[in-house]
Amino acid sequence: MKYELVVGLEIHVQLDTKTKFLCGCDNESFGVEPNENTCPVCQGFPGMLPKVNEQAIEMGARAALALNLQVQNYSEFDRKNYFYPDNPTAYQVTQMYHPVSLDGYFDIPLEDGSEHRVRLNRMHLECDAGKLVHTADGSLVDFNRAGTPLMEIVSEPDFRNTEQVKSFLQELQKILRYTGSSRADMEKGNMRCDANISLRLKGEEEYGTRCEIKNINSFSNVVDAIRYEATRQAKILDTGGQVDQETRGWNVEKQESYTMRSKEDAMDYRYFPEPDLPPVELSDEYIQSLKDSLPELPLAKQKRFVEDMGIAFEAAKMLASDRELALYFEKTADISGDAKKSANWILSELLGRMKEEGKELHHVLVLPDHIAEIIALIASGDISGKIAKDVFDIIYKTGDSPSKVVEDKGWKQVSDIGAIEKMIDEVLQNNPTQLEQYRGGQDKLFGFFVGQVMKASQGQANPGMINEILKKKLA
Repeated sequence: MKYELVVGLEIHVQLDTKTKFLCGCDNESFGVEPNENTCPVCQGFPGMLPKVNEQAIEMGARAALALNLQVQNYSEFDRKNYFYPDNPTAYQVTQMYHPVSLDGYFDIPLEDGSEHRVRLNRMHLECDAGKLVHTADGSLVDFNRAGTPLMEIVSEPDFRNTEQVKSFLQELQKILRYTGSSRADMEKGNMRCDANISLRLKGEEEYGTRCEIKNINSFSNVVDAIRYEATRQAKILDTGGQVDQETRGWNVEKQESYTMRSKEDAMDYRYFPEPDLPPVELSDEYIQSLKDSLPELPLAKQKRFVEDMGIAFEAAKMLASDRELALYFEKTADISGDAKKSANWILSELLGRMKEEGKELHHVLVLPDHIAEIIALIASGDISGKIAKDVFDIIYKTGDSPSKVVEDKGWKQVSDIGAIEKMIDEVLQNNPTQLEQYRGGQDKLFGFFVGQVMKASQGQANPGMINEILKKKLA
């Protein structure tokens, strides 16, 4: 392709506060009745005075610090004036001129092991609008989301392909969840993405005319929308046309973008200072306390799992993808003393069952102590790997301790040399044909004898001891 893709992102993220930004309404819009969580303030009734939610300021500042943004000591709110049916006040409270944070960067991991730095212009706070529901009979308005506190994270146009965009959004989602600022669930509308897309000839410095695709609600849709829009713009440029600056929507069913309106500039919104809200002043000490309270972030945790604990890259990436899962793994590894085996049990056995049942980790009965105990029982020779999986099946359903399950089921591994020798002797005596064939050079029959001994012991004989004693007997 003779063109270079240039993409900048604007990500709107709902803060996970208890109440809305400027009133005391419950901050929950997903799964509740339309207009259930509303009041005169968030519905824009005349004469109603707002009050800033301090928790929203704190959550936003924490997220900004995690993204290497510079949290400002002084910030102000502004009114962005526009009329739309889902905007009851006819303006949006936002931060145009003095945002809460500026000038950050974010290093994203790529599939080839390298990293790509994305500059962040700002993260500012603002109020969300309501939601329009379109039906055959007309359009309905749900104001449950109106007044929800939002972070708007604005990147510089530093993306050159869709892999970088997708990786950025995935890592951003992890960080927001790690800091506790947002659930960042795109399917539930907690996180929405606007993509500013343009093309320029390779080697050129000047940016092309950009189009903004609004409110894309999944990682895959963002990738599809950017690819489609790049192809659309390339066709226009190839035929000598000019790309119009405009705001477009994304039609998932048709897999194409469509014109919504011409792209507005700042002057179109008539920004002016919000008269009903005082400025926000944050001390250096307060900002430092927020910085000190940040958890180890996912990329740093992933690197530590690989470098210090010897976990494979893909396994470490999966374990660090969720803070609750990462802490679960670290506790399991600490108790068991074996990070690799802990990772294997969590990723293959625990997460596999959770996925089948659609369960979340905090609803699971298996504790880190249980997995560590299973690892110890295998190491001591009390149970085999096969029996261990049967034990896991039971504790996943009951939450009982592995030792209790082994004792109740009579599954303790037989490690008595005399007992195993007796079983081996009986197997060899009962299978003279196979014994003669083995001694005639058919070495593959060794597995047959091992299987017969395991069958005779009902799976409880120590496999290592079977192999060792059987080799001596056959020799």
